[in-house]
Amino acid sequence: MKKLLACLLLLFFMAGVSSGCWSRKELNELAIVLGAGVDRTPDAQVRLTLQLAKPSASAGGSAGGAVGTEPPTWVVSGTGETVLDAQRKLANRISRHIYWAHNVILVFGEEAARCGIRRYMDFFSRAPQPRETIWVMVAKGEAKDILETYSELEKTSAQDIGYLARAKTGYSVNLKDFLIMLATKGSNPIASRVDVVERGVTLGGLVPGKPVQQKGAALTGTAVFRGETLAGWLDESETRGLLWLRGKVLKGIISVPSLTEPGKEMSIDIIRGHTEAQPQYDGESVWFNVKIVVEGDLLEQQSGEEIMEREVREAVEKEMAGEVEEKARLTLEKAQREYGVDIFDFGAAFHRKYPKAWAELKDRWDEVFAGAGVNFTVEAHLRRSGLEAGKTSEKE
Repeated sequence: MKKLLACLLLLFFMAGVSSGCWSRKELNELAIVLGAGVDRTPDAQVRLTLQLAKPSASAGGSAGGAVGTEPPTWVVSGTGETVLDAQRKLANRISRHIYWAHNVILVFGEEAARCGIRRYMDFFSRAPQPRETIWVMVAKGEAKDILETYSELEKTSAQDIGYLARAKTGYSVNLKDFLIMLATKGSNPIASRVDVVERGVTLGGLVPGKPVQQKGAALTGTAVFRGETLAGWLDESETRGLLWLRGKVLKGIISVPSLTEPGKEMSIDIIRGHTEAQPQYDGESVWFNVKIVVEGDLLEQQSGEEIMEREVREAVEKEMAGEVEEKARLTLEKAQREYGVDIFDFGAAFHRKYPKAWAELKDRWDEVFAGAGVNFTVEAHLRRSGLEAGKTSEKE
Protein backbone atom coordinates (compact mmCIF):
# COMPACT_ATOMS: atom_id res chain seq x y z
CA MET A 1 0.00 0.00 0.00
CA LYS A 2 2.84 2.36 0.79
CA LYS A 3 4.41 1.74 -2.62
CA LEU A 4 1.04 2.26 -4.35
CA LEU A 5 0.45 5.48 -2.44
CA ALA A 6 3.93 6.71 -3.30
CA CYS A 7 3.35 5.98 -7.00
CA LEU A 8 0.02 7.83 -6.98
CA LEU A 9 1.57 10.86 -5.28
CA LEU A 10 4.40 10.82 -7.81
CA LEU A 11 1.91 10.72 -10.71
CA PHE A 12 -0.09 13.62 -9.26
CA PHE A 13 3.12 15.58 -8.77
CA MET A 14 4.30 14.96 -12.37
CA ALA A 15 0.88 15.89 -13.76
CA GLY A 16 0.95 19.17 -11.88
CA VAL A 17 4.47 20.02 -13.02
CA SER A 18 3.96 19.11 -16.69
CA SER A 19 0.56 20.76 -17.17
CA GLY A 20 0.13 24.11 -18.82
CA CYS A 21 1.44 25.64 -22.09
CA TRP A 22 4.64 27.29 -20.96
CA SER A 23 5.63 28.23 -24.52
CA ARG A 24 2.21 29.31 -25.75
CA LYS A 25 1.69 32.30 -27.99
CA GLU A 26 -1.78 33.82 -28.19
CA LEU A 27 -3.26 34.46 -31.63
CA ASN A 28 -3.13 38.21 -31.15
CA GLU A 29 0.63 37.92 -30.54
CA LEU A 30 1.39 36.22 -33.89
CA ALA A 31 2.39 37.66 -37.26
CA ILE A 32 1.16 34.84 -39.53
CA VAL A 33 3.33 34.29 -42.62
CA LEU A 34 1.32 33.39 -45.74
CA GLY A 35 4.09 33.70 -48.31
CA ALA A 36 7.87 34.05 -48.23
CA GLY A 37 10.33 35.21 -50.85
CA VAL A 38 14.12 34.99 -50.95
CA ASP A 39 16.20 37.29 -53.17
CA ARG A 40 19.92 37.94 -53.54
CA THR A 41 20.86 41.62 -53.31
CA PRO A 42 23.61 43.22 -55.45
CA ASP A 43 25.98 43.09 -52.45
CA ALA A 44 25.34 39.33 -52.00
CA GLN A 45 23.02 39.77 -48.99
CA VAL A 46 19.83 37.77 -48.45
CA ARG A 47 16.61 39.73 -48.78
CA LEU A 48 13.71 37.98 -47.06
CA THR A 49 10.22 39.18 -48.01
CA LEU A 50 7.21 38.10 -45.99
CA GLN A 51 3.53 38.41 -46.81
CA LEU A 52 1.80 38.67 -43.43
CA ALA A 53 -1.92 38.37 -42.73
CA LYS A 54 -3.55 41.54 -41.36
CA PRO A 55 -6.02 40.45 -38.64
CA SER A 56 -8.17 43.57 -38.97
CA ALA A 57 -8.67 42.98 -42.71
CA SER A 58 -9.28 39.24 -42.36
CA ALA A 59 -12.02 39.60 -39.77
CA GLY A 60 -14.69 40.39 -42.36
CA GLY A 61 -14.41 36.99 -44.05
CA SER A 62 -14.99 38.18 -47.61
CA ALA A 63 -12.87 36.86 -50.46
CA GLY A 64 -10.85 39.15 -52.65
CA GLY A 65 -12.07 42.53 -51.56
CA ALA A 66 -13.26 45.55 -53.50
CA VAL A 67 -10.83 48.17 -54.66
CA GLY A 68 -10.30 50.76 -51.96
CA THR A 69 -10.89 48.48 -48.98
CA GLU A 70 -8.14 47.71 -46.48
CA PRO A 71 -5.50 45.35 -47.93
CA PRO A 72 -5.67 41.88 -46.35
CA THR A 73 -1.90 41.52 -46.11
CA TRP A 74 1.23 43.47 -45.21
CA VAL A 75 4.39 42.79 -47.24
CA VAL A 76 7.65 43.59 -45.50
CA SER A 77 11.30 42.93 -46.46
CA GLY A 78 14.57 42.74 -44.57
CA THR A 79 18.16 41.87 -45.45
CA GLY A 80 20.84 39.89 -43.67
CA GLU A 81 23.80 37.56 -44.09
CA THR A 82 21.50 34.51 -43.95
CA VAL A 83 17.77 33.84 -44.04
CA LEU A 84 17.65 33.59 -40.23
CA ASP A 85 19.68 36.80 -39.89
CA ALA A 86 17.22 38.59 -42.18
CA GLN A 87 14.31 37.24 -40.13
CA ARG A 88 15.89 38.45 -36.87
CA LYS A 89 16.24 41.95 -38.32
CA LEU A 90 12.64 41.85 -39.54
CA ALA A 91 11.57 40.90 -36.01
CA ASN A 92 12.83 44.30 -34.82
CA ARG A 93 10.25 45.97 -37.10
CA ILE A 94 7.31 43.62 -36.56
CA SER A 95 5.38 43.98 -33.31
CA ARG A 96 4.34 40.31 -33.24
CA HIS A 97 6.11 36.95 -33.17
CA ILE A 98 6.79 35.71 -36.76
CA TYR A 99 4.82 32.48 -37.16
CA TRP A 100 5.68 30.16 -40.09
CA ALA A 101 3.28 27.23 -39.69
CA HIS A 102 0.64 28.64 -42.09
CA ASN A 103 3.04 29.60 -44.86
CA VAL A 104 1.71 28.55 -48.29
CA ILE A 105 4.43 29.41 -50.83
CA LEU A 106 8.19 29.84 -50.86
CA VAL A 107 9.44 31.86 -53.84
CA PHE A 108 13.08 32.24 -54.84
CA GLY A 109 14.23 35.09 -57.02
CA GLU A 110 16.02 34.30 -60.27
CA GLU A 111 19.37 35.72 -59.13
CA ALA A 112 19.26 33.76 -55.87
CA ALA A 113 18.50 30.55 -57.77
CA ARG A 114 21.33 31.13 -60.27
CA CYS A 115 23.85 31.62 -57.47
CA GLY A 116 22.96 28.34 -55.73
CA ILE A 117 19.74 27.60 -53.90
CA ARG A 118 21.10 25.19 -51.28
CA ARG A 119 22.34 27.96 -48.96
CA TYR A 120 18.82 29.42 -48.76
CA MET A 121 17.00 26.07 -48.38
CA ASP A 122 18.83 25.10 -45.19
CA PHE A 123 16.78 27.36 -42.91
CA PHE A 124 13.47 25.98 -44.20
CA SER A 125 14.61 22.37 -43.76
CA ARG A 126 15.96 22.87 -40.20
CA ALA A 127 13.55 25.35 -38.61
CA PRO A 128 10.67 23.58 -36.77
CA GLN A 129 7.77 25.79 -37.90
CA PRO A 130 7.89 25.81 -41.75
CA ARG A 131 5.97 22.81 -43.08
CA GLU A 132 7.22 20.40 -45.73
CA THR A 133 4.04 20.99 -47.74
CA ILE A 134 5.04 24.55 -48.74
CA TRP A 135 4.94 25.01 -52.53
CA VAL A 136 8.42 25.88 -53.87
CA MET A 137 8.66 28.26 -56.85
CA VAL A 138 11.18 30.34 -58.76
CA ALA A 139 10.32 33.84 -60.00
CA LYS A 140 11.42 35.19 -63.37
CA GLY A 141 12.83 38.29 -61.73
CA GLU A 142 12.48 39.03 -58.03
CA ALA A 143 10.49 37.06 -55.49
CA LYS A 144 9.50 40.31 -53.80
CA ASP A 145 7.41 41.32 -56.84
CA ILE A 146 5.39 38.09 -56.65
CA LEU A 147 4.44 38.63 -53.01
CA GLU A 148 3.37 42.22 -53.71
CA THR A 149 0.64 41.11 -56.14
CA TYR A 150 -3.10 41.18 -55.49
CA SER A 151 -5.83 38.56 -55.93
CA GLU A 152 -9.38 39.34 -56.98
CA LEU A 153 -10.83 35.94 -56.00
CA GLU A 154 -8.89 34.94 -52.89
CA LYS A 155 -8.13 36.92 -49.76
CA THR A 156 -4.40 36.95 -50.46
CA SER A 157 -2.16 36.42 -53.45
CA ALA A 158 -0.19 33.73 -51.55
CA GLN A 159 -3.34 31.65 -51.18
CA ASP A 160 -4.22 32.32 -54.81
CA ILE A 161 -0.83 31.03 -56.03
CA GLY A 162 -1.09 28.07 -53.67
CA TYR A 163 -4.42 27.06 -55.22
CA LEU A 164 -2.85 27.29 -58.70
CA ALA A 165 -0.06 24.95 -57.59
CA ARG A 166 -2.48 22.51 -55.97
CA ALA A 167 -4.58 22.34 -59.16
CA LYS A 168 -1.53 20.69 -60.86
CA THR A 169 -2.33 21.98 -64.35
CA GLY A 170 1.45 22.45 -64.63
CA TYR A 171 4.40 21.17 -62.61
CA SER A 172 4.18 21.74 -58.85
CA VAL A 173 6.56 20.61 -56.11
CA ASN A 174 6.47 20.91 -52.33
CA LEU A 175 9.40 21.55 -50.02
CA LYS A 176 9.90 17.90 -49.03
CA ASP A 177 10.09 16.62 -52.60
CA PHE A 178 12.31 19.50 -53.71
CA LEU A 179 14.78 18.75 -50.90
CA ILE A 180 14.81 15.07 -51.90
CA MET A 181 15.62 15.98 -55.51
CA LEU A 182 18.34 18.34 -54.32
CA ALA A 183 19.99 15.58 -52.27
CA THR A 184 19.62 12.70 -54.75
CA LYS A 185 22.42 11.66 -57.09
CA GLY A 186 21.33 11.49 -60.71
CA SER A 187 18.34 13.78 -60.15
CA ASN A 188 18.18 17.51 -60.77
CA PRO A 189 15.60 19.70 -59.00
CA ILE A 190 12.76 21.37 -60.86
CA ALA A 191 10.19 23.82 -59.55
CA SER A 192 7.27 25.92 -60.76
CA ARG A 193 8.08 29.14 -62.57
CA VAL A 194 5.97 32.09 -61.43
CA ASP A 195 5.58 35.47 -63.15
CA VAL A 196 3.66 38.69 -62.70
CA VAL A 197 1.14 38.90 -65.56
CA GLU A 198 -2.02 40.74 -66.59
CA ARG A 199 -4.76 38.60 -65.09
CA GLY A 200 -7.98 40.40 -65.87
CA VAL A 201 -10.04 43.57 -65.67
CA THR A 202 -11.99 44.95 -62.71
CA LEU A 203 -14.84 47.41 -63.16
CA GLY A 204 -14.38 50.06 -60.54
CA GLY A 205 -11.54 52.01 -59.00
CA LEU A 206 -11.31 55.77 -58.87
CA VAL A 207 -13.70 56.16 -61.81
CA PRO A 208 -16.86 54.02 -61.32
CA GLY A 209 -17.52 51.70 -64.24
CA LYS A 210 -14.10 52.26 -65.82
CA PRO A 211 -12.12 49.03 -66.38
CA VAL A 212 -8.98 48.68 -64.27
CA GLN A 213 -6.32 46.25 -65.45
CA GLN A 214 -5.24 43.95 -62.63
CA LYS A 215 -1.82 42.34 -62.40
CA GLY A 216 -1.34 39.07 -60.55
CA ALA A 217 0.94 36.09 -60.28
CA ALA A 218 0.60 33.06 -62.57
CA LEU A 219 2.43 29.78 -63.06
CA THR A 220 4.06 30.02 -66.49
CA GLY A 221 6.30 26.97 -66.77
CA THR A 222 9.13 25.22 -64.96
CA ALA A 223 12.51 26.23 -63.52
CA VAL A 224 15.26 23.71 -64.37
CA PHE A 225 18.27 23.28 -62.08
CA ARG A 226 21.69 21.80 -62.67
CA GLY A 227 22.46 20.62 -59.17
CA GLU A 228 21.70 23.58 -56.93
CA THR A 229 21.96 26.31 -59.59
CA LEU A 230 19.26 27.47 -61.99
CA ALA A 231 20.07 26.33 -65.53
CA GLY A 232 17.06 27.71 -67.40
CA TRP A 233 13.33 27.46 -68.06
CA LEU A 234 10.70 25.34 -69.72
CA ASP A 235 7.65 27.12 -71.12
CA GLU A 236 4.10 25.85 -70.60
CA SER A 237 4.14 23.60 -73.70
CA GLU A 238 7.50 22.09 -72.72
CA THR A 239 6.22 21.61 -69.18
CA ARG A 240 3.48 19.35 -70.55
CA GLY A 241 6.17 17.23 -72.19
CA LEU A 242 8.00 17.14 -68.85
CA LEU A 243 4.87 15.85 -67.10
CA TRP A 244 4.37 13.12 -69.71
CA LEU A 245 7.96 11.93 -69.31
CA ARG A 246 7.83 11.97 -65.51
CA GLY A 247 4.54 10.06 -65.47
CA LYS A 248 2.76 12.75 -63.47
CA VAL A 249 -1.01 13.07 -63.50
CA LEU A 250 -1.71 15.76 -66.09
CA LYS A 251 -4.85 17.87 -66.17
CA GLY A 252 -5.68 19.71 -69.34
CA ILE A 253 -6.53 19.14 -72.99
CA ILE A 254 -5.00 17.81 -76.18
CA SER A 255 -6.03 19.71 -79.29
CA VAL A 256 -5.81 17.97 -82.66
CA PRO A 257 -6.76 19.20 -86.14
CA SER A 258 -9.95 18.09 -87.86
CA LEU A 259 -9.46 15.12 -90.20
CA THR A 260 -11.74 16.49 -92.94
CA GLU A 261 -12.10 20.24 -92.41
CA PRO A 262 -8.81 22.23 -92.42
CA GLY A 263 -8.60 25.04 -89.90
CA LYS A 264 -10.92 23.38 -87.39
CA GLU A 265 -9.91 21.67 -84.18
CA MET A 266 -11.01 19.02 -81.73
CA SER A 267 -10.20 19.20 -78.00
CA ILE A 268 -9.83 16.08 -75.86
CA ASP A 269 -9.96 16.32 -72.06
CA ILE A 270 -7.26 14.17 -70.43
CA ILE A 271 -8.76 11.78 -67.88
CA ARG A 272 -5.73 9.62 -67.08
CA GLY A 273 -2.25 8.76 -68.24
CA HIS A 274 0.64 6.44 -67.47
CA THR A 275 4.35 6.49 -68.32
CA GLU A 276 6.91 3.72 -68.03
CA ALA A 277 10.63 4.23 -68.74
CA GLN A 278 12.69 1.06 -69.14
CA PRO A 279 16.49 1.61 -69.14
CA GLN A 280 18.80 -0.54 -71.27
CA TYR A 281 22.58 -0.88 -70.86
CA ASP A 282 25.02 -3.05 -72.80
CA GLY A 283 28.15 -2.06 -70.91
CA GLU A 284 28.88 0.91 -73.19
CA SER A 285 25.70 2.64 -74.31
CA VAL A 286 22.61 3.67 -72.34
CA TRP A 287 19.18 4.09 -73.85
CA PHE A 288 15.58 4.14 -72.67
CA ASN A 289 12.37 2.66 -74.00
CA VAL A 290 9.58 5.03 -72.94
CA LYS A 291 5.95 3.97 -73.18
CA ILE A 292 3.23 6.56 -72.65
CA VAL A 293 -0.46 5.69 -72.44
CA VAL A 294 -3.05 8.49 -72.43
CA GLU A 295 -6.84 8.41 -72.26
CA GLY A 296 -9.28 11.23 -72.87
CA ASP A 297 -12.84 12.33 -73.62
CA LEU A 298 -13.82 14.52 -76.56
CA LEU A 299 -15.37 17.68 -75.13
CA GLU A 300 -15.27 20.06 -78.11
CA GLN A 301 -15.48 19.51 -81.85
CA GLN A 302 -15.56 22.29 -84.42
CA SER A 303 -15.91 19.93 -87.37
CA GLY A 304 -18.62 17.42 -88.33
CA GLU A 305 -16.92 13.99 -88.32
CA GLU A 306 -18.76 11.09 -86.70
CA ILE A 307 -16.12 10.77 -84.04
CA MET A 308 -17.09 7.36 -82.62
CA GLU A 309 -16.95 5.53 -85.93
CA ARG A 310 -14.05 3.13 -85.69
CA GLU A 311 -11.91 4.54 -88.52
CA VAL A 312 -12.42 8.14 -87.40
CA ARG A 313 -11.75 7.34 -83.75
CA GLU A 314 -8.54 5.49 -84.60
CA ALA A 315 -7.36 8.41 -86.73
CA VAL A 316 -8.05 10.86 -83.89
CA GLU A 317 -6.21 8.59 -81.43
CA LYS A 318 -3.22 8.58 -83.79
CA GLU A 319 -3.26 12.38 -83.82
CA MET A 320 -3.47 12.42 -80.02
CA ALA A 321 -0.47 10.11 -79.74
CA GLY A 322 1.50 12.25 -82.18
CA GLU A 323 0.76 15.40 -80.15
CA VAL A 324 1.92 13.77 -76.89
CA GLU A 325 5.09 12.36 -78.48
CA GLU A 326 5.97 15.69 -80.08
CA LYS A 327 5.80 17.56 -76.78
CA ALA A 328 7.76 14.84 -74.98
CA ARG A 329 10.49 14.81 -77.64
CA LEU A 330 10.86 18.60 -77.66
CA THR A 331 11.26 18.68 -73.87
CA LEU A 332 13.69 15.76 -73.90
CA GLU A 333 15.86 17.39 -76.57
CA LYS A 334 15.98 20.66 -74.64
CA ALA A 335 17.00 18.87 -71.44
CA GLN A 336 19.67 16.82 -73.22
CA ARG A 337 21.10 19.30 -75.71
CA GLU A 338 20.64 22.71 -74.09
CA TYR A 339 20.79 22.03 -70.35
CA GLY A 340 22.46 18.60 -70.21
CA VAL A 341 20.52 17.53 -67.09
CA ASP A 342 18.26 14.61 -66.19
CA ILE A 343 15.00 16.08 -64.90
CA PHE A 344 12.85 13.02 -65.69
CA ASP A 345 14.01 10.59 -62.97
CA PHE A 346 15.62 8.38 -65.63
CA GLY A 347 18.61 8.04 -63.31
CA ALA A 348 16.42 6.54 -60.59
CA ALA A 349 15.03 3.98 -63.05
CA PHE A 350 18.56 3.08 -64.18
CA HIS A 351 19.69 2.76 -60.54
CA ARG A 352 16.89 0.29 -59.77
CA LYS A 353 17.67 -1.95 -62.75
CA TYR A 354 21.48 -1.71 -62.85
CA PRO A 355 22.68 -1.01 -59.29
CA LYS A 356 26.29 -2.11 -59.96
CA ALA A 357 26.62 -0.04 -63.13
CA TRP A 358 24.99 2.90 -61.33
CA ALA A 359 27.86 2.95 -58.81
CA GLU A 360 30.22 3.65 -61.72
CA LEU A 361 28.03 6.11 -63.62
CA LYS A 362 26.26 8.13 -60.92
CA ASP A 363 28.95 10.82 -60.59
CA ARG A 364 28.74 11.61 -64.31
CA TRP A 365 25.12 10.68 -64.88
CA ASP A 366 24.12 13.98 -66.50
CA GLU A 367 26.82 13.46 -69.12
CA VAL A 368 25.62 9.88 -69.72
CA PHE A 369 21.99 11.05 -69.90
CA ALA A 370 22.81 13.77 -72.43
CA GLY A 371 24.12 11.11 -74.83
CA ALA A 372 21.45 8.47 -74.14
CA GLY A 373 19.01 7.40 -76.82
CA VAL A 374 15.26 7.35 -76.17
CA ASN A 375 12.69 5.28 -78.06
CA PHE A 376 9.06 6.35 -77.72
CA THR A 377 5.90 4.26 -77.86
CA VAL A 378 2.72 6.29 -77.35
CA GLU A 379 -0.79 4.85 -77.09
CA ALA A 380 -3.81 7.14 -77.07
CA HIS A 381 -7.39 6.08 -76.37
CA LEU A 382 -10.52 8.14 -76.94
CA ARG A 383 -13.04 6.87 -74.42
CA ARG A 384 -16.14 9.03 -74.88
CA SER A 385 -17.46 11.58 -77.35
CA GLY A 386 -19.52 13.48 -74.78
CA LEU A 387 -22.75 12.77 -76.68
CA GLU A 388 -23.44 9.07 -75.94
CA ALA A 389 -26.10 9.79 -73.33
CA GLY A 390 -28.04 12.07 -75.66
CA LYS A 391 -27.82 9.62 -78.58
CA THR A 392 -28.97 6.73 -76.40
CA SER A 393 -32.05 8.61 -75.24
CA GLU A 394 -32.93 9.56 -78.84
CA LYS A 395 -32.81 5.91 -79.96
CA GLU A 396 -35.05 4.87 -77.08
